[in-house]
Amino acid sequence: MDVRIDGKVLLVTGGTQGVGLAIAEEAARSGAAGILLTGRDEAKGAESVRRIKALGGRAVFVAADMGDAAAPPRLVEAAADAFGQVDLLANAAGMTTRGTVLESDAVYFDRMLAINTRGPTLLMRELIRHLRGRGAPGAIVNILSINVHGGTPALSIYSASKAALALLTRNTAYAHRWDRIRVNGINLGWTDTPGEREMQAEMLGLGEKWLAEAEAKMPFGRLVKPEDVGRLALFFLSDASLPMTGALVDQDQEYFPGVRE
Repeated sequence: MDVRIDGKVLLVTGGTQGVGLAIAEEAARSGAAGILLTGRDEAKGAESVRRIKALGGRAVFVAADMGDAAAPPRLVEAAADAFGQVDLLANAAGMTTRGTVLESDAVYFDRMLAINTRGPTLLMRELIRHLRGRGAPGAIVNILSINVHGGTPALSIYSASKAALALLTRNTAYAHRWDRIRVNGINLGWTDTPGEREMQAEMLGLGEKWLAEAEAKMPFGRLVKPEDVGRLALFFLSDASLPMTGALVDQDQEYFPGVRE
């Protein structure tokens, strides 16, 4: 299978580490003409650009907080200015801070939905406007969560934010299929990312042993890795997945509806 995006320009949120960076690196290997990485950390952004360039790719970093409603139009404009066009979008940024319904206040709730739901949706809007203005096809992949099927109590608000984006993924795919703009999503399972390592080891107090203990309990002996997600995301972004749109794929090894061990 020829999974290539030659000549295409990709915008990746959360592109300075974990899943977002893995998608960007896979894009560089697959012929992307340019990659705009965004995140909040300038130092990480510079290192991410260096890694993309080491793979032979072209990349720029633009600092942005996806909770800022003004960021999406600025990012699409920056990508178009840097590379002449934008063709592809990977919404990989996300807030994963735990919070039950009882523990969550309005500030936490609004922040979670601003980053996980509103930001990606506004970015989809801006890219679609850009693509329609050019009369060009495009593709979007949204990194969702297996918790769209129903999360644990500590992930209630997070799960709701991703479930809302899952519905918007399908609705946007339906609305813009005649524009030749495809929108798909990945319901991501437990993944070994820098953010998850910090959450488990430090914030939840499980120490450095948590990863080995967690992976020992997995059917395939490991958690999902960022590079796994990168490969699947590139499939959705490339013409290899034509004409798929509105698909939500579970990239997970634990959750199977209706099955109880």
